[in-house]
Amino acid sequence: MFDNIYDVIVVGGGHAGAEAAAAAANMGSKTLLVTMNLQAIGQMSCNPAMGGIAKGQIVREIDALGGYSGIITDKSAIQFKMLNKSKGPAMWSPRAQSDRMRFAEEWRLALENTPNVDFYQEMVSSLIIEKDAVVGVRTSLGIEIKSKSVVLTNGTFLNGLIHIGEKNFSGGRAGERAAKGITEQLVDIGFDSGRMKTGTPPRVDGRSLDYSKMIVQPGDDAPEKFSYLNTPKLVEQRDCYMSHTSELVHDLLREGFDRSPMFNGRIKSLGPRYCPSIEDKINRFADKNSHQLFVEPEGWDTVEVYVNGFSTSLPEDVQFKALRSVVGFENVKFFRPGYAIEYDYFPPTQLKHTLETKLVSNLYFAGQINGTTGYEEAASQGLMAGINAHLKVHEKEAFTLKRDEAYIGVLIDDLITKGTEEPYRMFTSRAEYRTLLRQDNADLRLTPKGFEIGLAKKERLERMEEKQAKSNMFVNFFKETSVKPEEINPILESVNSALVKQSAKMFKSFSRPKVTMEHMLKIDSVSDFVNSNELDSEVLEQTEIQVKYAGYIAKEKLNADKLQRLEGVKIPENFDYTKLKSLSFEAREKLTAIQPVTISQASRISGVTPSDISVLLVYMGR
Repeated sequence: MFDNIYDVIVVGGGHAGAEAAAAAANMGSKTLLVTMNLQAIGQMSCNPAMGGIAKGQIVREIDALGGYSGIITDKSAIQFKMLNKSKGPAMWSPRAQSDRMRFAEEWRLALENTPNVDFYQEMVSSLIIEKDAVVGVRTSLGIEIKSKSVVLTNGTFLNGLIHIGEKNFSGGRAGERAAKGITEQLVDIGFDSGRMKTGTPPRVDGRSLDYSKMIVQPGDDAPEKFSYLNTPKLVEQRDCYMSHTSELVHDLLREGFDRSPMFNGRIKSLGPRYCPSIEDKINRFADKNSHQLFVEPEGWDTVEVYVNGFSTSLPEDVQFKALRSVVGFENVKFFRPGYAIEYDYFPPTQLKHTLETKLVSNLYFAGQINGTTGYEEAASQGLMAGINAHLKVHEKEAFTLKRDEAYIGVLIDDLITKGTEEPYRMFTSRAEYRTLLRQDNADLRLTPKGFEIGLAKKERLERMEEKQAKSNMFVNFFKETSVKPEEINPILESVNSALVKQSAKMFKSFSRPKVTMEHMLKIDSVSDFVNSNELDSEVLEQTEIQVKYAGYIAKEKLNADKLQRLEGVKIPENFDYTKLKSLSFEAREKLTAIQPVTISQASRISGVTPSDISVLLVYMGR
C-alpha cells in the first residue's frame, strides 16, 4: 500500500497535525497524515472558539507565516470580538466563535485541496527507528510506512483515560479510543514522560434554555477577521449569553465532591491552572458565591450549546442537578456530561528549538504531547514542526523564531528552556516584548520570513508590502504636515487637552492622549489624504499605533537589541558543563540537561543565576 518513502509523516489530525501537514506539503514535501478518525480532522474537542488573550495573536502569526488556522476560522466564524480594546494595542486580542462542524469541514477540505497531502486512517502503534533516527511508523495492523521524518501530534490520545465521577474508561476524546504503544516505546528509548489532565463541560440542548433570563453577549458592531488574506467578513453574527452560578449551585456540586475523581485521588495529574474545573473553582475560591458561565452556540444551525466555565468531572447526576439550578437552565437537557481526561505527555525540555527531539533525529513533537493546552498553542507548534521537518529532510537551514519576533517564539522558548509540569497556556504577560508582538503587525513581522522559507505565497507578501508602504507614507504625512490652531484646537478642547497657539506638525498633536484617528480624520487635509490614497482600516489602525506608541516601540526595540547580543553568543553543541567548577551545582545540572544553544537561552533557565552567566561569558571569551 505504501511503496514510496514520504518526506514527512504527521501522526494525528488535530490542530497541530493539520497545520504540520499543511505546512510541510505547501513547502513541497510529500506528506502523509495518519489519524485514527479522518472524520475528526480539525475537531474542536473543547470550546467552539479560536483566539482570545494572546491566543488571538498566535492565530494571526500562524496566518502571517502562511498557515491555515486564520483562514479556517474566518470561513467558519459565527461571532467576532476584539478583546481588551479599552487597553493599549499590545493587549488587543481577536477572538471568534466558530461553527464547530463547519470548522472541521473547512479543515478537511483545505487539506484535501493541498497538493502533496495523502491520508490514511489507522492507529500508529510504534515508530521505526534505526541508528537513533526515525525512518517511519508502524500501524496497529502491522503496516510499515517509511518516511524521512515524523511529527507526533497525539493530543490527549496517548493512553487517554476519561473520568466521570467514580467511573473511568479508556479514550482519547468522548466516543473515540485512546492510542497505545508510542509512550511505552519512547520511554524504553530513554524519553521522560508524565501525565497531565484537562477537562470539558457538558454540552446541552439550546432549545431547553431560557435565554430571556440571561445576559446577551453580542459580537463587535464592526467585526474584523483573522486572516490577512481576502477571507469573508462576518455580516451576520450569533449572540452568546452569560449566566452565573450561585450558592445553591455550589452546594449541590459539593454533594458530589466525595465522588469526584479530583478529590478522591483517582486523578493524580495536574490540570490547567488558568482554566480550572467548576469544582476546583469552588474549592480554591471558597469566598466567591458566584462564577460566570458563558453560553456559547456550537454553530449556525445546530441547537447544541457549550457551557463555558462549567468544566467538570463530577458524577453526571450531580452535574445535571446543579446545572438545572443555574438561571436560564431550569429545564436543561444534556447532550452529554462533562468529563476530565488524563493523558501522557513528554516534558518539552527534551526538544530543540525546532521541536525536533534531542534523542531521536528527524522526530518532532507538537501540541499537547509537549504539555501545552489550547488549539492555538497546538496549531503554532504543528506549523513550526511541519516547517522544520520539511527543511531538514531537504537539507535546508532550520527555521526558528526569537522571543522578540513572535508569541510563537516565546511559547517554544518557554517550553524547551523552562519546561512545564502543568498544561502551558499562552498569556500576553509571558512576552517581554508584547508592544512589538501585536496582533495588528503579525504580517509585517512574519510574512517576509514565511515567504523566504517558501510557505507564505507571493500574494501575502505583496499585500503586506502595500500595507507597510501606505502606513509609512501616512506616518510621514503626519510628521511633515502642519496643522493650524483653528483646525486642531476644537479637537483638543473636546478631549480636555491644552490648546495650541501656533501651527505645529500634526504628529505632535496626534501623539497626545485621547486624540484618536477618528478625531484627526475631521481635518480636511487628513481625510483628503486618506481618500486620495485609498487607505483602508488596517492602514489607519497601523498608522495610529505607530504615531501614538512610537516612544514605547522604540524603547522595546532597544531592549530587544540588547538581548540579541547574548543570542549571538553560541554555546558549543554537547558542551561539558562539569568542567566549569565555578558554576553552581544546580546550574551545571540544568545546563547539562537542557543543553541551551545560546547564552541568552541559558540565562532564561530556572536556577541559572547571573553569576553563572558571567562564568559562561568569561569562558566563551567575552
